[in-house]
Amino acid sequence: MCHSTDSTHSFSRRGLFVTGAAAALTLGGVSFAEAAPQGPGGTATEVVRGTLPPGSPDFVYLPVEVPRGVCGIRVAYTYDRPQVPPGTQGNALDIGIFDERGTELGGEGFRGWSGGARTEFFIQGDEATPGYVAGPVRAGTWHIALGPYTVAPQGLAYEVTVTLTYGPTSRTPRPVYPPERARGRGRAWYRGDCHLHSWYSDGRRTPAEIAALARAAGLDFINSSEHNTHAGHGAWADAAGDDLLVLLGEEVTTRNGHVVAIGTEPGTFTDWRYRARDNRFGHYAREIRRAGGLVVPAHPHSNCIGCAWKFGFGEADAIEVWNGPYTPDDEVSLMDWDSTLVAPARSAGRARWTPAMGSSDAHRAPDAVGTPQTVVLADDLSREAILDGIRAGRSYVAESSAVSLSFGAVGGRGRRAGIGERLRTGGDADDPVSVRMEVTGGPPGGTVRFVTDQGVLHTGTLPGSGAGSVEWRTTAAYAAYVRAEVRHPPVVPIPGFPGPLAAFTNPVFLG
Repeated sequence: MCHSTDSTHSFSRRGLFVTGAAAALTLGGVSFAEAAPQGPGGTATEVVRGTLPPGSPDFVYLPVEVPRGVCGIRVAYTYDRPQVPPGTQGNALDIGIFDERGTELGGEGFRGWSGGARTEFFIQGDEATPGYVAGPVRAGTWHIALGPYTVAPQGLAYEVTVTLTYGPTSRTPRPVYPPERARGRGRAWYRGDCHLHSWYSDGRRTPAEIAALARAAGLDFINSSEHNTHAGHGAWADAAGDDLLVLLGEEVTTRNGHVVAIGTEPGTFTDWRYRARDNRFGHYAREIRRAGGLVVPAHPHSNCIGCAWKFGFGEADAIEVWNGPYTPDDEVSLMDWDSTLVAPARSAGRARWTPAMGSSDAHRAPDAVGTPQTVVLADDLSREAILDGIRAGRSYVAESSAVSLSFGAVGGRGRRAGIGERLRTGGDADDPVSVRMEVTGGPPGGTVRFVTDQGVLHTGTLPGSGAGSVEWRTTAAYAAYVRAEVRHPPVVPIPGFPGPLAAFTNPVFLG
């Protein structure tokens, strides 16, 4: 038999505190009776109501005092969605939970996050809602985390219902993770999609469905990247196989941009509760690398709220220049990334450069897994080799597995360099260099462009078959680097504006 108690919470700046990260507010707590109602299997429920005004902190914590003898916790919530004038943001409220170990930034208390994708969740010893971590519901102060993503001028009225179930704790199964190696082809080009969402965050597909779509798209590897949770890492073992390497990661979704952690150690969680002004990103970028992963800012010029990248690229191992179907914000990202190549190009290899990559960010139908995909030259189909290839920039991005590229430069005395490498031209920067691009599966009548530190210096046209080669002669004095693009014909011909990308490469540096 459940009992219900209503509590109403109002916002007070007296409860506001700053932890060195995003501002947060802790509300008054919710308490449950120590005695289990009607013994094991009994439940108890509390309902909390409140209103958050515009300008609320990024995170509002609702403490829940969990007594001994609890084996499960269930949380449901609703909030008001009033009509707002055009151009004004309405209400959007995210949710997650931290256990008795606390809400400290980067601490061990994290037990799950679903953002705005779910209206309820549960946690118990042997099972949890996707996105949440199964395990004991221990006595102490838990915290429901509310994230007022946007708040309407009228305020955000919410209701949270917390239900505890009493009884013995079920045994938590040990997670099984996918292997770190698949059957490869030795040193070869491997195709992958490193930004994907399943039902373990706000996607609608299961890991098995995503794996099937990845295989159909001709992929060799994928990376799991759920928003702000690692809870799904143990769900991918059955989806992997000799023909598909599954890397584990997270999309760290802050209020100032998103970053994909690629290929971290199983069970790695990266906190997201900070903004650029809090000066915390560098710490968590290093944490990702300490866990063996890559730090990749995602869709840096996306126009969705909180998506545009504000942290700078000093900590990035690569940049997701192309995200999903090609759109104007991808074009801006490509141009912005290209502008970062000049300094390392002129440094004779002394300055670090940041490679580009592309991923689908697929969530649900009709999002296409593998559109686009990053094609990596790696020594083997293993976690270590794939990450090494991405980090070194030995890669290109293609809209599908139908598109294949071969791109490189040849200088005097037979010197050669491929994608992501530097062609040493000897002592004379005026020595001739031949740059060659071969395309198969390209768009019929498409354009091949050679882009340098000066801009586009050479253009060729593909035949109706979409297969062909383009060659250009230059010098290191004239072009500090060369990268290649394959473009569709423009949808609407506008002088000076190219068509959408079909593929592009990382640069070859000259000199």
